[in-house]
Parts: sequence; structure tokens; C-alpha cells
Amino acid sequence: MTVHESVLDAVGETPLVRLVRVTSGLQPAVYGKVEFSNPGGSVKDRAALAMVREAERTGALPPTGGVIVEATSGNTGVGLAMVAAQHGHRAVCVVPNTIAREKVTLLQAYGAEVVQTIGTLPREHPDHVKNLAASIAARTPGGWYANQYDNPANPLVHELTTGPEIWTQTGGRVTHLVAGIGTGGTITGTGRFLSRHGVTVVGADPEASVYGGGDGSPYYVESVGHYRHPATVGEDSPDVYDPAVVDRIIRVPDRESLGVTRALAREEGLLVGGSSGCAVAAALRLAAELGPDDLVVVVLPDSGRNYLSKYFDDGWMTRFGFQDAAAGPRVRDVLPPADGLAVAPAGAPVSEVLRAHRAGPVAVIVPRESGDPTRSAPEVLGVVTVEALRALLDAEPGRADDDVARHAVRAPAVGAGEAVAAAATRLGAVDEPAGEHVLLLVDGRVVAVRPAAPLRG
Repeated sequence: MTVHESVLDAVGETPLVRLVRVTSGLQPAVYGKVEFSNPGGSVKDRAALAMVREAERTGALPPTGGVIVEATSGNTGVGLAMVAAQHGHRAVCVVPNTIAREKVTLLQAYGAEVVQTIGTLPREHPDHVKNLAASIAARTPGGWYANQYDNPANPLVHELTTGPEIWTQTGGRVTHLVAGIGTGGTITGTGRFLSRHGVTVVGADPEASVYGGGDGSPYYVESVGHYRHPATVGEDSPDVYDPAVVDRIIRVPDRESLGVTRALAREEGLLVGGSSGCAVAAALRLAAELGPDDLVVVVLPDSGRNYLSKYFDDGWMTRFGFQDAAAGPRVRDVLPPADGLAVAPAGAPVSEVLRAHRAGPVAVIVPRESGDPTRSAPEVLGVVTVEALRALLDAEPGRADDDVARHAVRAPAVGAGEAVAAAATRLGAVDEPAGEHVLLLVDGRVVAVRPAAPLRG
């Protein structure tokens, strides 16, 4: 049995576990690198410890009594808070308001101060998660901004530890590495080492993420991919990500990622997060192209315990349209999707919207160039009706140049496969917007605007 003098000595040297049931019918062996066995529960423990040690070595952070500040979707913050506890530092974590509530509770359990900010802000906004963290560090005595996105210690620790571990554990037989791309540190460092041994490096990416060519709109798999606000100016990819290391990127729809996430728990006994589901989904696609002499290693970044209120909650899955309720009638039975989604970009004049649409409800959206006829739910700002806009101009002709968003009414969202009874109960809750319409969701995206009356009874 291994005995450690500190919890930090348990970081790294994580096991490989062969995937057996979800890989049925595939020729190559597929192994998961179980990074949630790190003491803080994720692959980010490696980067957190490496970044703090380097900051203390260079004097950017005192040996004890400093304040570690980080912008994080949770896992790096947990790792930093764990290290801070051991080294006698404070930890302040700035998180987007889109992360699972379990992560916030976990950060607080480690003694971190949690600052939440809006997760869908342009990179230049002062309250963007990175900018807010940097400003807090700058104005805090003893503050140090860890900055996992641009800190070279992040990929370097994977080049020095994760990559060599995989090579040794497989006896040099690994042929393909699959990992998600978040900050890019894990895939860059691990891939940099393994590619020197001829290993093919494959990135797994949510379909909407910009890394693999998506439109950058919000997606639902946490801790992987790259959201990009349409108002962001210039390049904003993390400096630690080196795309030259990655031989190929496989884009995975959220529904597939979440389905694999749940299957890993029920068929392999591996309770993992959505980023692991995304990576395994990509690995399964890849393995279908390979032969019996290939060996695929896929990085499993964190535990599903962080997401019990999301990916493993049937109510959450049906509410966002990722699966059907066990029993009907379902929302789509009483509110069949309309023929297409009528949209108007925020900022468009009322007169222009009236020229473009003849009748019915129109979803007012965050302006984004996209060929997708649906819209990610967080980017639908509300609903207007052509009839209401006409009535407005009849009464006040001078309002023709108004921004249409000024007249949008918030609308609740319901999953197409959600049980009617559950949706009706939710629509009666005090924290839900009351309006004439609902947004109909499939896979977290708005496919139609429909009248709310059939659900409200």
C-alpha cells in the first residue's frame, strides 16, 4: 500500500481502465485514463499543483499566506483550493453562472470564496470570467492570478507526467490518444509527449465549439470546448492550446455526449462527467475505423458526482430536450413543432422585422452568423409577435426604429419530450416567466415558439 505525507503526493499516477461493454463490436482495445481518481476529483489537480509550485518558485506567490485567484468552470478551482489548503493560501474562484451547483458547493467545501458571473459575456467585458478574476487578483494584496488558459505550467505538467504514464502503462502499445479540448493544456502536453512516439492525437469537441469549427454558441457539456460570444473581437483561444499537436478533431453533439456519459455509469460502472462522455463518444467513433492492433486511450477528466443535478437527473434531461419522459403525454403531443423558427436579431429595427415576417411569434436572438435553423436556448432573448409590433406602430408610428429587443417578452422553455404534467407544473412556478408563448427545445436548442395555453390549462 502506498503511504503519502500529503494529499498532494497522491496527484497523478492514475489508472487505466479498459472499456468493455460500450465498445462491444469494436476491434481495438479502448482504455480510459481515470483522472477523477486524483484527490481533488479531476485531471485539473495536475495543473493546479504545477502552477502553484511554479508560482512559489518564481516568487509570484509567497510560500504561504497568498491569495490564489482563478477563472474556472470548477475543476481547476477545486484543485487550486486543495493546494491552497495544504500551502496555507486563500483561494478565490470566479465561475460562470452556468456550471452545475455541485461544483459551487464543492469549491466552498474546500474553503474557496466563489464569485459567480454571467457565463455568456464577450471576452472584452469587464465581468467576463477571465477579466474579473484578473482584476480581483490585481486589487487583492498577495493576489496571484493562476490563469490556467495561458500558464505554460498547465501543458508542461501533462508532458512530464500524463503522457509518460500512458506510454508506460500500455507498454508503448498506445496508438491513439483521445482527449477533450478545454483550456487545451491536457491534450497539448499529453499529446506533445505521445506524438514523439508516433501516437495519433485526436481532440473531442462539442459540436458548437469553435475548436472543431462550430459557431461558438452555448452548449451543455461542461469543462470542454470553447464558447465564443459573437461580440468578442479578435482571437481568444487559450495560449496553452497548441492546435499543431492535434492530428484530428471529432465533433460530438451534446445528445451523444450525454447519452454516452449515462451509459458509462450504467454499463461500465464509471460515473463520469459530460466531458468524459464527449471524449468517449469520439473514441468510439474513432475505434470504429481502427483494427485489432490499435490501442486507444481516452482521458476521463472528472467525476459524474459533480453533475448529479444535470446529466444524471431525468428531469433536467427532459426539460432541455435531451431525452423523453418515461410516460406521456409529452409536450410534442400537444405542441407539435412548427415549420421552422422565425427569428429576429437583437438590434434590428421594428420596421425591419415587420418587413421580414408577416404573422405569428418571432424569437429575438443574440445576433450570430449561423446556418443552423435552431438557436441555443441561452441566446434566445425573448419573443415578440408581428401583431403586437403592428399595433405598436399603429399607436406610435415614431417607434419604427426601436430595437426589437425592447419589445421582446421573456418566454419559458420546455423540452419536446418533457411530460405535459411536469411542464405545466413548472410553468406555474413563481420563478418562471409568464407569457403567451413557450420555447420548444430539442437537444437544448429552440426549434419552435409555440402557444403556452395548452400547457397552462
